[in-house]
Amino acid sequence: MTTHPLRTERGGPQTASNVTDLPFKPQLVRAVFRDVTSLHVSRPAARAAASVTRTVLAEIIDAARSAAAEEARKRLIPKDLISAIDRNVEVEVGSAWYLHSPTFHGLMGELRNADGALVSLRERRGARTPRGVAGAHRFEAGVRRLLGSRGVRAVPAMVRDLDGIASVFLTALAGDAAKVVREGGVKRFGTVSLMVPGEPAAGPPLRHPLLALSTRRGDGRTVHEDDVLAAVTMQLFGDLGQRAITEAAEMARNTSAN
Repeated sequence: MTTHPLRTERGGPQTASNVTDLPFKPQLVRAVFRDVTSLHVSRPAARAAASVTRTVLAEIIDAARSAAAEEARKRLIPKDLISAIDRNVEVEVGSAWYLHSPTFHGLMGELRNADGALVSLRERRGARTPRGVAGAHRFEAGVRRLLGSRGVRAVPAMVRDLDGIASVFLTALAGDAAKVVREGGVKRFGTVSLMVPGEPAAGPPLRHPLLALSTRRGDGRTVHEDDVLAAVTMQLFGDLGQRAITEAAEMARNTSAN
């Protein structure tokens, strides 16, 4: 799909109360991790993963809300999701969901094999349904809570898409966090800079200690908070990735203070 790296409106700064109010409960996060790995998941790691997923979904919802407002609508519909992704390449996450959602049919482009034959959508999906797609229904309650906290409602088809994106994203995040544990640190990551034509290039991204990790501390049987935050650098980039790390770290500080 074609995306354009334009910036969307941002919500206001998170307060201590809404930073610690997670729509995706740690129990759900642990269930997703169990689908992916046999490693133990610490409570701080589960909370960090829930916080990061909330940050990503809130960004998508806010961008979709802006698209709906341009048409004086108060309920989000699937085309608002397309608009959100088109306007901000950072929120194009959970892409495994796109092959299974009617919203994205016709937007995925053509794929041909080595012989030049067109690969059908059924072939591209594969014989097995990805874990994140199969478990998307578990996210509905959290998505509806998050929609309410952002002051919007959504039609059922839009809710299902948000469920799927949240599920696929968190499943991938869990897999990368487990990889960080197995490999002893972040072995592979890159950086991506977005530029808007006609505007000056942005300054260097904010540095976070996790971006420099090559080794990790701790046992090899448990996913810790730092493992989840290191996995964020493999899943997200740009402002969204930095904000996800910052908000998760802020939530951890508030939790410790309480």
